[in-house]
Amino acid sequence: MRNKLIYWLIWILVLGGILLGISIFSLSVGSAGIPVKKIVFLILEGKGTTEYSIIFDIRLPRILLGFAIGGALSLAGVILQGMFRNPLVEPYTLGISGGAALGVCLNIVLRLHQTFGIFTLPLFGFLGASLVILLEYSLSIRRGILKIQGLLLTGVMISFIASSLIMLIMAVSRVEDLHGIVFWMMGSLEEPNWFLIKSVVLVSILGLIISYVFCLDLNAFSLGEEEALHLGINIERTKRLLFILASLLTGCSVSIAGIIGFVGLVVPHFVRMFVGGDHRILLVSCFLCGAGFLIFCDTLARTIISPMELPIGVITGILGGCLFVYALSKKQVLLGEK
Repeated sequence: MRNKLIYWLIWILVLGGILLGISIFSLSVGSAGIPVKKIVFLILEGKGTTEYSIIFDIRLPRILLGFAIGGALSLAGVILQGMFRNPLVEPYTLGISGGAALGVCLNIVLRLHQTFGIFTLPLFGFLGASLVILLEYSLSIRRGILKIQGLLLTGVMISFIASSLIMLIMAVSRVEDLHGIVFWMMGSLEEPNWFLIKSVVLVSILGLIISYVFCLDLNAFSLGEEEALHLGINIERTKRLLFILASLLTGCSVSIAGIIGFVGLVVPHFVRMFVGGDHRILLVSCFLCGAGFLIFCDTLARTIISPMELPIGVITGILGGCLFVYALSKKQVLLGEK
Protein backbone atom coordinates (compact mmCIF):
# COMPACT_ATOMS: atom_id res chain seq x y z
CA MET A 1 0.00 0.00 0.00
CA ARG A 2 2.88 2.34 0.79
CA ASN A 3 4.37 1.81 -2.67
CA LYS A 4 0.99 2.54 -4.23
CA LEU A 5 0.67 5.80 -2.31
CA ILE A 6 4.13 6.87 -3.43
CA TYR A 7 3.24 5.97 -7.03
CA TRP A 8 0.03 8.00 -6.80
CA LEU A 9 1.84 10.96 -5.25
CA ILE A 10 4.40 10.95 -8.06
CA TRP A 11 1.62 11.04 -10.66
CA ILE A 12 -0.15 13.91 -8.88
CA LEU A 13 3.10 15.88 -8.74
CA VAL A 14 3.83 15.17 -12.41
CA LEU A 15 0.35 16.21 -13.58
CA GLY A 16 0.42 19.25 -11.28
CA GLY A 17 3.80 20.26 -12.71
CA ILE A 18 2.51 19.85 -16.28
CA LEU A 19 -0.53 21.97 -15.43
CA LEU A 20 1.69 24.68 -13.95
CA GLY A 21 3.99 24.61 -16.97
CA ILE A 22 1.09 24.91 -19.42
CA SER A 23 -0.35 27.80 -17.39
CA ILE A 24 2.94 29.71 -17.43
CA PHE A 25 3.30 29.03 -21.16
CA SER A 26 -0.24 30.32 -21.73
CA LEU A 27 0.56 33.50 -19.79
CA SER A 28 3.61 34.24 -21.91
CA VAL A 29 2.38 33.56 -25.48
CA GLY A 30 -0.06 35.50 -27.61
CA SER A 31 -0.22 38.46 -29.96
CA ALA A 32 1.97 40.30 -27.45
CA GLY A 33 4.65 37.85 -26.35
CA ILE A 34 5.82 38.32 -22.77
CA PRO A 35 8.97 36.47 -21.59
CA VAL A 36 8.56 34.28 -18.51
CA LYS A 37 11.22 36.24 -16.62
CA LYS A 38 9.32 39.45 -17.24
CA ILE A 39 6.06 37.96 -15.89
CA VAL A 40 7.57 37.73 -12.40
CA PHE A 41 8.64 41.38 -12.59
CA LEU A 42 5.19 42.45 -13.81
CA ILE A 43 3.50 40.61 -10.97
CA LEU A 44 5.69 42.33 -8.39
CA GLU A 45 6.17 45.83 -9.82
CA GLY A 46 4.43 46.19 -13.16
CA LYS A 47 1.00 47.36 -12.08
CA GLY A 48 -0.49 49.95 -14.38
CA THR A 49 1.43 48.88 -17.49
CA THR A 50 -0.12 47.48 -20.68
CA GLU A 51 1.57 44.11 -20.26
CA TYR A 52 0.24 43.87 -16.71
CA SER A 53 -3.28 44.43 -18.03
CA ILE A 54 -2.78 41.79 -20.73
CA ILE A 55 -1.76 39.20 -18.14
CA PHE A 56 -4.29 39.94 -15.40
CA ASP A 57 -7.27 41.18 -17.41
CA ILE A 58 -7.10 38.88 -20.44
CA ARG A 59 -4.90 35.81 -20.03
CA LEU A 60 -5.19 34.96 -16.33
CA PRO A 61 -9.04 34.89 -16.34
CA ARG A 62 -8.95 32.47 -19.28
CA ILE A 63 -6.44 30.24 -17.50
CA LEU A 64 -8.53 30.12 -14.33
CA LEU A 65 -11.66 29.41 -16.34
CA GLY A 66 -9.86 26.69 -18.30
CA PHE A 67 -8.64 25.17 -15.03
CA ALA A 68 -12.14 25.11 -13.55
CA ILE A 69 -14.11 23.98 -16.62
CA GLY A 70 -11.55 21.47 -17.87
CA GLY A 71 -11.33 19.94 -14.41
CA ALA A 72 -15.10 19.93 -13.91
CA LEU A 73 -15.88 18.31 -17.28
CA SER A 74 -13.20 15.65 -16.82
CA LEU A 75 -14.42 14.94 -13.31
CA ALA A 76 -18.02 14.63 -14.52
CA GLY A 77 -16.84 12.24 -17.24
CA VAL A 78 -15.06 9.98 -14.75
CA ILE A 79 -18.08 9.92 -12.45
CA LEU A 80 -20.56 9.09 -15.21
CA GLN A 81 -18.34 6.44 -16.81
CA GLY A 82 -17.89 4.80 -13.42
CA MET A 83 -21.60 4.99 -12.57
CA PHE A 84 -22.81 3.69 -15.96
CA ARG A 85 -19.87 1.30 -16.40
CA ASN A 86 -19.78 2.51 -19.99
CA PRO A 87 -16.56 4.02 -21.42
CA LEU A 88 -18.49 5.98 -24.06
CA VAL A 89 -20.61 8.00 -21.64
CA GLU A 90 -19.61 11.64 -21.25
CA PRO A 91 -21.20 14.73 -19.65
CA TYR A 92 -22.92 15.76 -22.88
CA THR A 93 -24.44 12.33 -23.54
CA LEU A 94 -27.21 13.01 -21.02
CA GLY A 95 -28.47 16.09 -22.87
CA ILE A 96 -27.42 18.55 -20.16
CA SER A 97 -25.42 20.62 -22.65
CA GLY A 98 -28.40 20.63 -25.01
CA GLY A 99 -30.64 22.04 -22.30
CA ALA A 100 -28.10 24.73 -21.45
CA ALA A 101 -27.63 25.63 -25.12
CA LEU A 102 -31.38 25.84 -25.64
CA GLY A 103 -31.71 28.22 -22.68
CA VAL A 104 -28.96 30.48 -24.03
CA CYS A 105 -30.46 30.43 -27.54
CA LEU A 106 -33.82 31.55 -26.20
CA ASN A 107 -32.10 34.33 -24.27
CA ILE A 108 -30.26 35.54 -27.38
CA VAL A 109 -33.32 35.40 -29.65
CA LEU A 110 -35.51 37.20 -27.12
CA ARG A 111 -32.62 39.65 -26.53
CA LEU A 112 -32.96 39.40 -22.78
CA HIS A 113 -29.20 39.82 -22.41
CA GLN A 114 -29.52 43.30 -23.95
CA THR A 115 -32.35 44.25 -21.61
CA PHE A 116 -31.19 42.71 -18.33
CA GLY A 117 -27.46 42.38 -18.88
CA ILE A 118 -24.98 39.82 -20.21
CA PHE A 119 -25.12 38.02 -16.87
CA THR A 120 -28.46 36.48 -17.93
CA LEU A 121 -26.75 34.31 -20.59
CA PRO A 122 -25.07 31.91 -18.11
CA LEU A 123 -28.14 32.17 -15.89
CA PHE A 124 -30.43 30.92 -18.67
CA GLY A 125 -27.86 28.27 -19.58
CA PHE A 126 -27.83 26.94 -16.04
CA LEU A 127 -31.64 27.06 -15.83
CA GLY A 128 -31.88 25.07 -19.07
CA ALA A 129 -29.41 22.48 -17.78
CA SER A 130 -31.27 22.27 -14.45
CA LEU A 131 -34.60 21.66 -16.18
CA VAL A 132 -33.09 18.81 -18.19
CA ILE A 133 -31.62 17.29 -15.02
CA LEU A 134 -35.01 17.39 -13.26
CA LEU A 135 -36.80 16.00 -16.31
CA GLU A 136 -34.38 13.10 -16.75
CA TYR A 137 -34.43 12.28 -13.07
CA SER A 138 -38.24 12.26 -12.87
CA LEU A 139 -38.56 10.10 -16.01
CA SER A 140 -35.89 7.59 -14.96
CA ILE A 141 -36.81 6.92 -11.34
CA ARG A 142 -39.35 4.18 -10.60
CA ARG A 143 -40.37 3.21 -7.08
CA GLY A 144 -37.26 4.80 -5.62
CA ILE A 145 -34.94 3.02 -8.11
CA LEU A 146 -32.94 5.09 -10.60
CA LYS A 147 -32.85 3.10 -13.84
CA ILE A 148 -29.37 3.60 -15.28
CA GLN A 149 -30.18 2.45 -18.81
CA GLY A 150 -33.40 4.43 -18.85
CA LEU A 151 -31.48 7.50 -17.71
CA LEU A 152 -28.97 7.09 -20.52
CA LEU A 153 -31.61 6.58 -23.23
CA THR A 154 -33.70 9.48 -21.92
CA GLY A 155 -30.64 11.72 -21.97
CA VAL A 156 -29.80 10.81 -25.55
CA MET A 157 -33.36 11.50 -26.70
CA ILE A 158 -33.53 14.82 -24.83
CA SER A 159 -30.22 15.77 -26.44
CA PHE A 160 -31.68 15.11 -29.91
CA ILE A 161 -34.83 17.09 -29.09
CA ALA A 162 -32.80 20.03 -27.76
CA SER A 163 -30.58 19.99 -30.86
CA SER A 164 -33.63 20.02 -33.12
CA LEU A 165 -35.17 22.95 -31.24
CA ILE A 166 -31.88 24.84 -31.46
CA MET A 167 -31.77 24.30 -35.23
CA LEU A 168 -35.36 25.54 -35.44
CA ILE A 169 -34.46 28.68 -33.51
CA MET A 170 -31.40 29.23 -35.72
CA ALA A 171 -33.50 28.81 -38.85
CA VAL A 172 -35.92 31.59 -37.90
CA SER A 173 -33.56 33.94 -36.03
CA ARG A 174 -31.97 37.16 -37.29
CA VAL A 175 -28.48 37.13 -38.78
CA GLU A 176 -26.91 38.95 -35.81
CA ASP A 177 -28.60 36.58 -33.37
CA LEU A 178 -27.49 33.59 -35.43
CA HIS A 179 -23.86 34.70 -35.18
CA GLY A 180 -24.12 34.94 -31.39
CA ILE A 181 -25.73 31.51 -31.10
CA VAL A 182 -23.15 29.79 -33.32
CA PHE A 183 -20.21 31.44 -31.55
CA TRP A 184 -21.53 30.50 -28.11
CA MET A 185 -22.21 26.90 -29.11
CA MET A 186 -18.62 26.47 -30.32
CA GLY A 187 -17.33 27.32 -26.86
CA SER A 188 -15.10 30.09 -25.56
CA LEU A 189 -13.20 30.94 -22.37
CA GLU A 190 -13.49 34.65 -23.00
CA GLU A 191 -15.32 35.63 -19.82
CA PRO A 192 -14.31 38.94 -18.17
CA ASN A 193 -16.70 38.71 -15.20
CA TRP A 194 -14.60 37.79 -12.15
CA PHE A 195 -17.65 36.81 -10.11
CA LEU A 196 -18.56 34.10 -12.64
CA ILE A 197 -14.94 32.96 -12.85
CA LYS A 198 -14.60 32.66 -9.08
CA SER A 199 -17.96 30.90 -8.87
CA VAL A 200 -17.08 28.20 -11.39
CA VAL A 201 -13.63 27.70 -9.82
CA LEU A 202 -15.28 27.22 -6.43
CA VAL A 203 -17.88 24.81 -7.85
CA SER A 204 -15.24 22.69 -9.59
CA ILE A 205 -13.00 22.43 -6.52
CA LEU A 206 -15.97 21.60 -4.28
CA GLY A 207 -17.02 18.99 -6.85
CA LEU A 208 -13.57 17.38 -6.64
CA ILE A 209 -13.70 17.32 -2.83
CA ILE A 210 -17.24 15.90 -2.73
CA SER A 211 -16.42 13.26 -5.36
CA TYR A 212 -13.84 11.76 -3.01
CA VAL A 213 -16.66 10.81 -0.65
CA PHE A 214 -17.73 8.35 -3.37
CA CYS A 215 -14.33 7.14 -4.64
CA LEU A 216 -14.68 3.70 -3.00
CA ASP A 217 -18.31 3.49 -4.12
CA LEU A 218 -17.20 4.10 -7.72
CA ASN A 219 -14.60 1.35 -7.37
CA ALA A 220 -17.37 -0.98 -6.19
CA PHE A 221 -19.63 0.07 -9.09
CA SER A 222 -16.97 -1.12 -11.54
CA LEU A 223 -17.75 -4.67 -10.33
CA GLY A 224 -21.47 -4.27 -11.03
CA GLU A 225 -24.44 -3.09 -9.00
CA GLU A 226 -25.05 -6.48 -7.38
CA GLU A 227 -21.45 -6.76 -6.22
CA ALA A 228 -21.55 -3.17 -4.94
CA LEU A 229 -24.73 -4.00 -2.99
CA HIS A 230 -23.06 -7.03 -1.44
CA LEU A 231 -20.15 -4.83 -0.41
CA GLY A 232 -22.55 -2.67 1.61
CA ILE A 233 -22.99 0.22 -0.82
CA ASN A 234 -26.35 2.01 -0.79
CA ILE A 235 -26.47 1.91 -4.58
CA GLU A 236 -29.67 3.90 -5.12
CA ARG A 237 -28.62 6.82 -2.94
CA THR A 238 -25.13 6.76 -4.46
CA LYS A 239 -26.46 6.76 -8.03
CA ARG A 240 -28.74 9.71 -7.33
CA LEU A 241 -26.02 11.77 -5.66
CA LEU A 242 -23.43 10.98 -8.33
CA PHE A 243 -25.88 11.89 -11.09
CA ILE A 244 -26.71 15.21 -9.42
CA LEU A 245 -23.01 15.99 -8.80
CA ALA A 246 -21.94 15.25 -12.40
CA SER A 247 -24.95 17.13 -13.78
CA LEU A 248 -24.25 20.26 -11.73
CA LEU A 249 -20.59 20.27 -12.75
CA THR A 250 -21.59 19.96 -16.40
CA GLY A 251 -24.39 22.51 -16.16
CA CYS A 252 -22.15 25.14 -14.56
CA SER A 253 -19.41 24.57 -17.14
CA VAL A 254 -21.66 24.71 -20.18
CA SER A 255 -23.57 27.75 -18.94
CA ILE A 256 -20.33 29.75 -18.61
CA ALA A 257 -18.21 28.59 -21.55
CA GLY A 258 -20.63 27.02 -24.04
CA ILE A 259 -20.38 23.54 -25.50
CA ILE A 260 -16.79 22.27 -25.27
CA GLY A 261 -16.78 18.68 -26.43
CA PHE A 262 -14.47 15.69 -25.96
CA VAL A 263 -12.91 16.82 -22.65
CA GLY A 264 -15.14 14.65 -20.46
CA LEU A 265 -14.83 11.70 -22.85
CA VAL A 266 -11.17 11.65 -23.82
CA VAL A 267 -9.35 12.75 -20.67
CA PRO A 268 -10.65 9.90 -18.42
CA HIS A 269 -9.65 7.33 -21.08
CA PHE A 270 -6.20 8.82 -21.54
CA VAL A 271 -5.49 9.15 -17.81
CA ARG A 272 -6.81 5.66 -17.07
CA MET A 273 -4.16 4.25 -19.40
CA PHE A 274 -1.41 5.54 -17.12
CA VAL A 275 -2.71 5.69 -13.54
CA GLY A 276 -5.16 2.77 -13.63
CA GLY A 277 -8.83 2.44 -12.79
CA ASP A 278 -8.73 3.11 -9.04
CA HIS A 279 -10.87 6.21 -8.48
CA ARG A 280 -8.82 7.27 -5.48
CA ILE A 281 -6.12 8.44 -7.90
CA LEU A 282 -8.23 8.65 -11.06
CA LEU A 283 -10.46 11.51 -9.85
CA VAL A 284 -7.73 14.01 -9.01
CA SER A 285 -5.57 12.92 -11.96
CA CYS A 286 -8.40 13.52 -14.42
CA PHE A 287 -9.14 16.88 -12.84
CA LEU A 288 -5.54 18.05 -13.24
CA CYS A 289 -5.15 16.57 -16.72
CA GLY A 290 -8.48 17.99 -17.92
CA ALA A 291 -7.54 21.44 -16.62
CA GLY A 292 -4.18 21.35 -18.38
CA PHE A 293 -5.71 20.00 -21.58
CA LEU A 294 -8.31 22.77 -21.81
CA ILE A 295 -5.81 25.54 -20.99
CA PHE A 296 -3.50 24.19 -23.71
CA CYS A 297 -6.36 24.01 -26.23
CA ASP A 298 -7.39 27.58 -25.40
CA THR A 299 -3.81 28.76 -25.88
CA LEU A 300 -3.74 27.15 -29.32
CA ALA A 301 -7.16 28.60 -30.15
CA ARG A 302 -6.06 32.18 -29.54
CA THR A 303 -2.54 31.94 -31.01
CA ILE A 304 -2.62 29.50 -33.94
CA ILE A 305 -4.03 32.11 -36.38
CA SER A 306 -3.34 35.19 -34.24
CA PRO A 307 -4.67 37.89 -34.08
CA MET A 308 -7.87 35.97 -34.96
CA GLU A 309 -9.22 33.45 -32.48
CA LEU A 310 -10.61 30.00 -33.17
CA PRO A 311 -13.50 28.56 -31.13
CA ILE A 312 -12.01 26.31 -28.49
CA GLY A 313 -14.45 23.54 -29.40
CA VAL A 314 -12.64 23.17 -32.75
CA ILE A 315 -9.30 22.52 -31.03
CA THR A 316 -10.69 20.15 -28.37
CA GLY A 317 -12.50 18.22 -31.11
CA ILE A 318 -9.36 17.73 -33.23
CA LEU A 319 -6.95 16.98 -30.38
CA GLY A 320 -9.53 15.01 -28.40
CA GLY A 321 -10.42 12.87 -31.40
CA CYS A 322 -6.77 12.07 -32.08
CA LEU A 323 -6.14 11.18 -28.44
CA PHE A 324 -9.25 9.01 -28.34
CA VAL A 325 -8.15 7.04 -31.41
CA TYR A 326 -4.73 6.62 -29.81
CA ALA A 327 -6.31 5.39 -26.58
CA LEU A 328 -8.45 2.88 -28.47
CA SER A 329 -5.44 1.61 -30.38
CA LYS A 330 -3.77 0.78 -27.07
CA LYS A 331 -6.79 -1.31 -26.07
CA GLN A 332 -6.55 -0.17 -22.46
CA VAL A 333 -9.64 1.97 -22.22
CA LEU A 334 -12.15 -0.34 -20.55
CA LEU A 335 -13.05 0.63 -17.00
CA GLY A 336 -10.93 -1.10 -14.39
CA GLU A 337 -8.78 -2.80 -17.01
CA LYS A 338 -5.52 -1.69 -15.55
